Amino acid sequence: MALFGRGVPRFRGGPLQDPKWARSDRGGFHRLVHLDPEQEGLAGVSGVYVVWHAGIRPAWVFVGRSKNLARAFHDLGTNRDIMSYEVHGGLFVSWALIRHDYQDGVVRFLTDTMNPLVANPAAPGDEVDPIPVASPGGAGTAAP
Repeated sequence: MALFGRGVPRFRGGPLQDPKWARSDRGGFHRLVHLDPEQEGLAGVSGVYVVWHAGIRPAWVFVGRSKNLARAFHDLGTNRDIMSYEVHGGLFVSWALIRHDYQDGVVRFLTDTMNPLVANPAAPGDEVDPIPVASPGGAGTAAP
């Protein structure tokens, strides 16, 4: 797939790209508070990530990208705004290893469609064309 390898992707008018969101060995998504990013081999690994909370009214919490996903997940664990949603059924996280040159477009699309509860001050704005991708766990980007 072009988001991950060679080739020119087609985005406009086509189906959502499936970025192959990471799951645990059991097939579910990782709880943020139990995730060991180094054990998952994420030190120095670049990608896009999504955080959401479960519970009665699940919601998207944060969307971001990082050149070092392990560092990003450690930083999320110390972010009070994000961690305040842990009490709402737990925080879950997934990531996709998207080529660096497409990450801003993916983050823009996910941010625009998910409306996360915590704003990412580094999120790309209107200057970046959105790249449509499926959300973790589904074909669309409705709340988890």
